[in-house]
Amino acid sequence: MISIVIPVFNRKEYTRDCLQSLRNQTNQQYKVIIVDDGSTDGTENMLREEFPEVEILKGSGSLFWTAGVNMGIRHALKQDAQLIMTMNNDVITDKHLLEKMYEWHEKKPAALLGALELDANTKQPIFGGERLNWLLNTIDEVLPTLSEDEQKGLHAVTHLPGRGLLIPRVVFEKIGLFDQDRFPHYIADYDYTHTARRAGFELYVNYDAKLLTYPEESGERQIRSEKNFKNYYKHLFDLKGGGNLRDFTRFTLKNCPKPYIPFHLANGYTRRLFGYFLR
Repeated sequence: MISIVIPVFNRKEYTRDCLQSLRNQTNQQYKVIIVDDGSTDGTENMLREEFPEVEILKGSGSLFWTAGVNMGIRHALKQDAQLIMTMNNDVITDKHLLEKMYEWHEKKPAALLGALELDANTKQPIFGGERLNWLLNTIDEVLPTLSEDEQKGLHAVTHLPGRGLLIPRVVFEKIGLFDQDRFPHYIADYDYTHTARRAGFELYVNYDAKLLTYPEESGERQIRSEKNFKNYYKHLFDLKGGGNLRDFTRFTLKNCPKPYIPFHLANGYTRRLFGYFLR
């Protein structure tokens, strides 16, 4: 059985839609653990009234994504969970998501598996994984390289996002939990999957398992939606800023091969300092 860990803070309508989509899964071998980090919009009451099967853990209001996910994972591991999936509440699961995750897990039992992401509004594929080349300091997207007929099965990647990420228990036993001290919110998922890959685990995007997402709802997209000095500061220094310089520095020092660190940092700082105004 897959234990699905979902951290939430308010936005109960997204949580409701996500949980309802899970109820429609063709494979019902799952349980949901919600980590509610101090929601004030009635999320807890909604969960207890409409989704009594969901297990609720309470946070203090200061967990952010990584500590919230870790709380749920610890709880699932204590319950002897063998498969854990991290998921954001602002996604809709395709009804075959878990069925297709189980199918490929049987073939790759120690691999970490992500899902193909579709735009929830257009239903078109928008993200199918990335491959980071440390030497060239480039990130190549997998999806644009594939024909429509090739958009199926597993495709190897170098890292994976935490929304819809299937992680076997053996991974936690070998490398531990997400690094909430260094990466309290953004980039913790990329750091964790890079760490897993260095430890010998394979990473794939499962193109047969699909998630519908809302790209414009990300914190970084909202910061970029109106370009001004306040948002520029958030982009570089806020915990939810996609260009957070501290997180990028920590990520590079922890994961980048040592000979490439100076170039990777210089390139990355340049992109973050100036790229905000170009995109």
